Order: sequence, then structure tokens, then C-alpha cells
Amino acid sequence: MNAERKFPKAVEVVTVSLAAVVVGGVWLGSHAPRRPPLALPTVLLVVAAALLLAGITMITRFAGFSWNTFVRVGRWALLAYIIAAGMIEFAFVRNHTRGTPLAVVTGMLVVFALDVPFLIATTVARYDD
Repeated sequence: MNAERKFPKAVEVVTVSLAAVVVGGVWLGSHAPRRPPLALPTVLLVVAAALLLAGITMITRFAGFSWNTFVRVGRWALLAYIIAAGMIEFAFVRNHTRGTPLAVVTGMLVVFALDVPFLIATTVARYDD
């Protein structure tokens, strides 16, 4: 990869996405076991998903990106974070979270389980020759 070319700010953008789902998840968790207000976490989920898509778009348009390394690293990180997100989802279900709050939590966990592997794989692939 040409060191002179400026790498897109995809990692920074997806880090903000991750922060949004963490804040939304903490907000939802802090209201347990009562029914939480959903306006803030829903907005944070939409923002996080949009930022994740923006980060993915930035990477796909970057010529010379090491996709082989991205996939090799990303698939194992994705597996680990799917397991982690599944365990968190189980905790919410076990604590009787139902309906719309569960849907918002599930959406946040999906974004979370994609954000972190994207960050790990992008960082490794960025510096691969």
C-alpha cells in the first residue's frame, strides 16, 4: 500500500458507532427491570448502523486494501463477538426483556458484533503489505 495515500477515517467512524451502541446498551440496562424509554437508544441504534455502513463503504472504496487479511482476521473476531453478543442477548431474555426493548437491544448487539470485528480486521489489514 502506498504510504503517501491517506487512509479513510473508517476506523474513527466505526469507533463512534461502537460508542453509540455501548451508550444505548448501558441506557437500556440501567432501566432494567422496568420498561425503558426507547427514544434515545433507538436514535443511537440508527446512528450507529448508519456509521457502520459509512465505515464499510469507505473501506470498499479504498484501492489496495488487503481484503485477504481483512477476511482472515475478521472471521475469527466475528465468531468471538457473535458468541459474546449472544451471551448478552441471553441475559436480557433471561431477565424477561420482551417486545420493542428486546428488538432494540438485539439491533444494538448486532451492530456491536459487527463493529468490533470490523475495527480489528481493518486495523490489521491496513498495515499488511
